[in-house]
Amino acid sequence: MNESNEPTTQRVVAMALFLVLIVLVWLGLMKAANRNRPHGDDQAAIARGRYLVEEVARCSECHTPRDANGNLNTQAWLEGAPIWIMPVRPIQNWADTTPPLAGLPSFTDAQMFRVLEKGTGPEGEVLRPPMHTYHMSHADAQAIIEYLKSLPVKTH
Repeated sequence: MNESNEPTTQRVVAMALFLVLIVLVWLGLMKAANRNRPHGDDQAAIARGRYLVEEVARCSECHTPRDANGNLNTQAWLEGAPIWIMPVRPIQNWADTTPPLAGLPSFTDAQMFRVLEKGTGPEGEVLRPPMHTYHMSHADAQAIIEYLKSLPVKTH
């Protein structure tokens, strides 16, 4: 009787191990999918960051491309753009383009904190005009970073 049950027992153990493996893979995929998704209090920080980005700093004015009529292209929200304004008189080191901010593909959190809190570039350099110099509180900088990271990164 032991010999006849052995293949059945092996199949049950193999199936159980297979199911455990599937569950572990599924949990890993869910964790990866939810890694950048906001939870609880993060929603308030994201809302605050959105307000600061869109209504106070008006980042979209330079970091979102414009259509042929000069309107912001909402389909490419904060994806970086050519600078559309020019100084009245030449300004040394004037930037030609802006980097993408949606999803923060080009910056680490530490680099963004440096830009927003210290008013310097990501590596500590002087910011190129027409970029504004900010000296934000840590909480406001964190809210902006949370909002920007919540936006999808689009690859072209």
